[in-house]
Amino acid sequence: MNKTTSMIASLVLFVVGIVLAVAGNFAHGYVSDQLKQERIVMPAAEGIANLPQASQDALKPYLGTDLDTGPKAQVYANNYIWEHMMASSQGKTYTEVSGAFMKASKDPTADKAEVAKLGELRQTLFMGDSLRSILLTAYAFWLMGSIALYAGYAVIAAGALVMLLGFARRPAPLSAPQPTLSHA
Repeated sequence: MNKTTSMIASLVLFVVGIVLAVAGNFAHGYVSDQLKQERIVMPAAEGIANLPQASQDALKPYLGTDLDTGPKAQVYANNYIWEHMMASSQGKTYTEVSGAFMKASKDPTADKAEVAKLGELRQTLFMGDSLRSILLTAYAFWLMGSIALYAGYAVIAAGALVMLLGFARRPAPLSAPQPTLSHA
């Protein structure tokens, strides 16, 4: 690769790398700004004491901090909201509770108080699923931003390497023809 080709390739790589890094920073900033607007604070230690140990361990690094990053959104959704949903429904999902509610609400012999409790649980699980979906979407966009950011750094480094290799390469010296000895 000659110097001109190296220069063009490295400039293209630099531009692509910068665009990726800017896009990654934008995604992180946007997700962070949106999460901050919600003013969600990660739970305190006493708020996670009854959760399974794995969820407590996942939440501990973030106790009492603002929910302002994608990784925090993921942990909050999967280890706090989800655990509370499962505890309130004895391990049943929204779909299962909704099905039971629909069946019970059509049964004229069903206990009205039980139907009402199922309806409230159904609503709670629906809200929990909605919150989880929103938070996990924020995490997904944060993750895409992270991938773009690190890919940008890698592409910038590749551009620098192409530039260095292109300019460091020296053409091989031309060798002078060797005189031939004739035997007369």
